[in-house]
Amino acid sequence: MKVIIVGSSHGGHEAAFELLDRYSDIDVTVYEQSDFISFMSCGMQLFLEGQTTKRDDVRNFTPTDLEMLGGKVKMNSQVIKIDPSVHQITVKNLITEDISTDSYDRLILSIGVTPALIPIKGVDLENIYLMRGRDWAIKLNEKLHDKTVKNVVIVGAGYIGIEASEIFAKAGKQVTVVDKISHPLGNYLDEPLSNEVKNELINNGVSLHLGHGVSEFRGDSGVTQVITDDGQHFAADLCIIAAGVRPNTDWLAGTVDLDSRGWIATDPFLRTSQPDIFAIGDAILPAYASVGKQAPIALASTARREARYVAENIYQMSQPERPFSGVNGTSALRVFGLKLANTGLNDYSAKNLSIKTESSLYVGSLLPSFVKLDNPRVMIKLTYNPINHVILGGQILSQANVVEIVNTIALAIKGKMTLSDLAEADFFFQPSFDKQWSILNLAAQHALGEYMTIA
Repeated sequence: MKVIIVGSSHGGHEAAFELLDRYSDIDVTVYEQSDFISFMSCGMQLFLEGQTTKRDDVRNFTPTDLEMLGGKVKMNSQVIKIDPSVHQITVKNLITEDISTDSYDRLILSIGVTPALIPIKGVDLENIYLMRGRDWAIKLNEKLHDKTVKNVVIVGAGYIGIEASEIFAKAGKQVTVVDKISHPLGNYLDEPLSNEVKNELINNGVSLHLGHGVSEFRGDSGVTQVITDDGQHFAADLCIIAAGVRPNTDWLAGTVDLDSRGWIATDPFLRTSQPDIFAIGDAILPAYASVGKQAPIALASTARREARYVAENIYQMSQPERPFSGVNGTSALRVFGLKLANTGLNDYSAKNLSIKTESSLYVGSLLPSFVKLDNPRVMIKLTYNPINHVILGGQILSQANVVEIVNTIALAIKGKMTLSDLAEADFFFQPSFDKQWSILNLAAQHALGEYMTIA
């Protein structure tokens, strides 16, 4: 079988290695339009903070890694057309501009997303940057160490924008974050926890101008001011736009079915509208495992799980054995001294999906009160079905590094566990690490309104 994979990031990389590991009678070729394979944008903060070995180590794999397994990688090669009727792609070499074709038995689209630009006056000025991919990492690193860059305005208070704010604040820049949402990370954390993030940013010198959008960028050749919709003016030597993403699917219109916003339509088996073409990664809408509804969940972990499923079923594409089970969208972040994570539904996603939920916030110390060790406060919010108490989501935040607790909540969601199941789950007790009832037991007991002997 001949398999072509379009795109080499997390989904394309995982699919290629899974296929070559599982099957001996398979021909795998990855087409990648950039000149560098699989830069890991989620490692950009560590790179910019000087916490990685080398810039070009921040990647999933090298072409040689795949070639050693029998695969092929074609860089600087943009797939510009797919003809499903003859199972053929058309490819443009971005160095020579030569056009060629290649055939496939199966095609896997892992084409990802592009950071969204704001369609307003001045967006084409110099020194307006994005924060995704190796090329932007190189440019941002130069600005980070440029002493003439004193004022940085970041448009977007999601994960990427908050990462950028910490990076440049630590470098001594005056940082302002602007976003239409009223709380930082408001799409990921509910208000009590996002308020903690807000205070942490302010305490570390980051200025926040939330609840307002950007109406204009001003400057001669390069940006010097950012104007918001309430008339505020912010000085800017550099502006970083982190205001969402859009799928890289314009070229696929008329080839595979797309929804109104350009996301690739897939069935429960990750098949597109065309025979023998799968789609995985950020350009599709996977389902939340807890409720079965599709939503954008642009995470490396999501793409890898989808790729593993496709590799398992690629030989029986016409009759796959099981549908993709969905994901929880589990993610984590550090914001200066805070560590936080979320999984499954929160207030924002539940509202968007029209899912009725209830939730409970538990705040407590990690260790017994008699322990002299650092005993940090931990916030845990559980979201659940109001009728049967099946757990649908969870969030955690603390100065302590306890984010892995959210992985336990993710397993509870996958297993359709209830609050009662979690309230009495058998976790260890050792006072150097936890209480007699673990903090996750206590969070579930609190959601049930139970009396807690160890608070």
